[in-house]
Amino acid sequence: MGQRVRVHEVRVGGGEFRVVRPEPAPGRLVLLDDHHWLSMYADREGAAALVDLWALAARSARSLVYLPIRANPVPEGAAGEGEPIALDVVLVHHSLQFPTAAWKRVRAGLGAGRPQTTATPERDFPDPDAIDYERRGHRAFRDHLDFAVAAHTLFVVGSAPAFREHGTTLRGLLDEAPASAHRDPGPGHFCVELTPGTWSRPRNRRNVPGRLHIQYAASWRL
Repeated sequence: MGQRVRVHEVRVGGGEFRVVRPEPAPGRLVLLDDHHWLSMYADREGAAALVDLWALAARSARSLVYLPIRANPVPEGAAGEGEPIALDVVLVHHSLQFPTAAWKRVRAGLGAGRPQTTATPERDFPDPDAIDYERRGHRAFRDHLDFAVAAHTLFVVGSAPAFREHGTTLRGLLDEAPASAHRDPGPGHFCVELTPGTWSRPRNRRNVPGRLHIQYAASWRL
């Protein structure tokens, strides 16, 4: 896998942060805060970009991987009830201890950056049968994802193992969804879900929806 990106070094206050963003930004990828849950929509192109960037995040403990997607048009039928809020996405390791309150200033200081091509192995995530799902319920287990929202951006925070194991779930959008859409070309529904912590809650301790629902949009109609 390869991904063209721009790399930015931004100094805010007393800290310097490395931000990596794809070039171009994924066009067929949308994230909405529906207030009840977080709803993402992706076609095959968008899903492939998401999986590549997720794999990059798993290997980039010192970087913020930034997906500027909140200006993307929403596919037909995607908008939920009420007035959903479009969000960007940042993938970041918890070891970086990035203060999300600083994100607005970091984003404003990105500038042009420098172009780079990244590479990750074709299979950077474990097979499903290699994951011990039961250990996630142990009190000592720390490799969970966490969600936070700041400046119209969803922060997905985790360790390298957390990103890799949940990346296996994401790969279902590429490995299973297109075949499912081909078998059943009607208005089917193929999705995967990511949740923080050991079990699903309506909202997490930061009052962010506790479920990221990612739906495969085989036909992206605007």
